[in-house]
Amino acid sequence: MDSAVASDDSAKERIRAGCVFCTIAKDPATEIVFQNERICIFNDIRPSSDFHFLAVPKHHVENVSSLSAADKPLLEELKRELVRVLEEKQIHQREASFGFHIPPFTSIKHLHMHAIAPVAKMGFISRMIFRPNTMWFKTDETVLQSLANN
Repeated sequence: MDSAVASDDSAKERIRAGCVFCTIAKDPATEIVFQNERICIFNDIRPSSDFHFLAVPKHHVENVSSLSAADKPLLEELKRELVRVLEEKQIHQREASFGFHIPPFTSIKHLHMHAIAPVAKMGFISRMIFRPNTMWFKTDETVLQSLANN
């Protein structure tokens, strides 16, 4: 085995036993909206608008606090594919909210980017839970910027 691959394998857990999103990402029975060898996208079980997708890496990443600048391409891929999925539904990205819950406000301890659209159809509680750039929810741009600054 290539030493670069071996070190990458040890640096990132492939799957974590008991992790809901690790299970979903590997379960062939899951209704996946999009997947490739690195990520998968599926519907949120408690949608906050007409469309509410979650994009997760197939390898276990705990949360945004465990990211480094080296993870920028992963975050960019999550966003790019979420935008593509929304466009397939005739939803423009300006009608959507993209972001991450920040620990300790995460319900599942596996990195997941939300894409919610249209924002105009979100209810009051959802608008609070997914309010951009609060202490509990950060946009993808804010997270990427914080990685660049660290």
